[in-house]
Amino acid sequence: MNPKIVIVDYGMGNLRNVQKGFEKIGLEAKLTRNKKEIGRASAIVLPGVGAFKDCMENLEKYGLVDPLLRSIEKGKPYLGICLGLQILFSQSEEFGTHKGLDLIRGKVVKFRPDPEHKVPHMGWNTIEKEREVPMLQDVESGDFFYFVHSYYVDPEEAQWITTFTTYGKPFVSSIWKENVFATQFHPEKSQQKGLRILENFVKSI
Repeated sequence: MNPKIVIVDYGMGNLRNVQKGFEKIGLEAKLTRNKKEIGRASAIVLPGVGAFKDCMENLEKYGLVDPLLRSIEKGKPYLGICLGLQILFSQSEEFGTHKGLDLIRGKVVKFRPDPEHKVPHMGWNTIEKEREVPMLQDVESGDFFYFVHSYYVDPEEAQWITTFTTYGKPFVSSIWKENVFATQFHPEKSQQKGLRILENFVKSI
């Protein structure tokens, strides 16, 4: 029996692309903002492109913050993509200071551009693995992934960092804390290596 994977539909982001990513590895992932369905799910995926403040406001508007937190507290695997990584942190400086879920201490900060590095950071870039974790099985340092973002996470606790990426300077491009794995890059847009991460996520369920 396949695990029940839900992609949280909070009205933002590239949800259908993520759903297609799971379809490519032979699994159905349901788009939903139904709190009961999220509660019954085997695993949670939260993708997103856009502003941190809007993301948090939409999650609150649809009553999704508590179901998300309860699912994570119960140990259900969580995959965060782009904004789904950033909202795990204590706060963001995007368009003012805004509170996140505070599951990982730290903040979300903006790239400080220089003439050679335009913001947003968009396109293919490599990762460097900081430690070996199950979600990065068969993924190596130097592999390319697809990015599109103007802000990046700055954790207070280095033990959760799994990869760095360099754009002008190194920044954290993925984290893993217990049942929570999240990436700044987009696995669903990153061809075979990205699909490998989705497969690894499914194995963790």
